[in-house]
Amino acid sequence: MAAVARLRTVVLDCPDPRELAVFYAAVGGGTPVEEDADWVVLQIPAGPRLAFQRARGYAPPDWPHHGSQQFHLDFDAGGTWEEVDAAEAKVLALGARVLDREDYESKDFRVYADPAGHPFCLCRIEQP
Repeated sequence: MAAVARLRTVVLDCPDPRELAVFYAAVGGGTPVEEDADWVVLQIPAGPRLAFQRARGYAPPDWPHHGSQQFHLDFDAGGTWEEVDAAEAKVLALGARVLDREDYESKDFRVYADPAGHPFCLCRIEQP
């Protein structure tokens, strides 16, 4: 099937676009470009373009209590749990918080919230 359009950007609402762009630059790479105080763009190397948009009155998803994450980002943190542990220490130092580590070894991922409360996962991806 032919595409109607090409995905350009994933946009995250947040209270502080610059702060969240800096967080994701530290997690996935790239350099935030502040277009104005309400809009910051981050091109993750070999990955998606993320934009962060100021939302007045922003309220983060209340996952898992209300059943909906709205969306989330998955990051390949390596092929071993040692690599995932190292990535976890780094994202926690950057301001993330753990949402779900229960039974993670059978799921191959751990769920966190970014500083604005959006869920994201660090995944253990076994390399072929």
